[in-house]
Amino acid sequence: MFKEFRDFIAKGNVMDLAIGVIIGAAFADIVAALTSCFIQPLLALIGGAEVHGTIPLGNSGQALDYGTFLTAVINFLIVALILFIIVKAINTANKKSKERLEKLAAKAKKGKAPVEEGEKEPETKLCPYCYTEIAYKATRCPHCTSVIDDNKED
Repeated sequence: MFKEFRDFIAKGNVMDLAIGVIIGAAFADIVAALTSCFIQPLLALIGGAEVHGTIPLGNSGQALDYGTFLTAVINFLIVALILFIIVKAINTANKKSKERLEKLAAKAKKGKAPVEEGEKEPETKLCPYCYTEIAYKATRCPHCTSVIDDNKED
């Protein structure tokens, strides 16, 4: 049983999950800092979103504080909207970057044609794996370390 447990812990999935949780906690700190340092001061500048109100519960002196709850819900929705806009902007930038890399890859594949007689051999080409510029005669990419085989069939 101990051996099985050790094998389970040693699997990459568990390590990936642990790393994901740690990165998630660090990202939560970033979101909290973004909220407290930028978003909340801007909300306070425009008047904030605070609701005050309680419902007394008989003669016991206890009350339901619905105002604090509604304030938290409103603030959550505002922060969620702002984070949605930020993530949407990042996704759009990533999509444009990916399209640019695909265009570079297409150019790299076209550039694999042999040089005709009398033409000067190009000095650089794009790595077909990471799309960084490398020496034309390179057989291995110095960036991603992939083996470049210009003779392979695509």
